[in-house]
Amino acid sequence: MISVTVKRRAADRRIVSFAISGHAKYADRGKDIICAGVSAVSVGTVNAIEALATVELPAKMKNGWLSSDIPEQPDKETDDKVQLLLESMVVMLGTIEKTYGKYVVIHEQLL
Repeated sequence: MISVTVKRRAADRRIVSFAISGHAKYADRGKDIICAGVSAVSVGTVNAIEALATVELPAKMKNGWLSSDIPEQPDKETDDKVQLLLESMVVMLGTIEKTYGKYVVIHEQLL
């Protein structure tokens, strides 16, 4: 199963970190559409933040694991862009979870 953890600051629900781990085991390696979808959404989000908001996230990635602490940007406009892209990732992963909940679960934590 793929586990997604999104940590939010309680005061304003700002995403402060996320972590994605595990494998769906929906199909054989190389044919697992769930792992491919989660990877495309999450890695694509990190790349979009770097390309569109010009913010380099301190992301760590290994086989079946991606995580990042999200530094708050001093420029509110940039921080808002980063948060919008992260919220988009949560929506897309939530869509995968709704269809394939046996293989993907999202946990949100308030700090």
